[in-house]
Amino acid sequence: MKLILTLSTMASALVFSAAVLAHGAVTPQSIDTSTLPTLGEEWANINPYRELGGEVKDEIIRVGESAYAQNCARCHGLQAISGGIAPDLRALEADFDGDEWYIERVVNGAVRNGAVYMPKMNEHLNQEALWAVRSYVESLSADE
Repeated sequence: MKLILTLSTMASALVFSAAVLAHGAVTPQSIDTSTLPTLGEEWANINPYRELGGEVKDEIIRVGESAYAQNCARCHGLQAISGGIAPDLRALEADFDGDEWYIERVVNGAVRNGAVYMPKMNEHLNQEALWAVRSYVESLSADE
């Protein structure tokens, strides 16, 4: 009887571990982007908010921080400080290459062996919200 309980406990632990490692059914939270510059339906190749400044940039960062906290922090860490489960987004260069990787992930997600590691976020959040997230992460320093 003890052996059966031990095997059952081990099996339960494996199933639970797989569910934790594969993000599974994460429900993205909608974000109000009505205060951000409109970008349209076609995806920009680079972060269109990067060069903006002043109060507009402050609003982009505010919305991006909120969107990040609601949709990204559970995997990528608070203030984008990764705990090792998902990539540390602060390490992405604020250039075309970093933007290209970012677009690839938010549009296509990441699936390994049938397990969803990164949902296709553009199915749930608009381009404005996702570029605001990128802008927020860019505003953080990996050295802090």
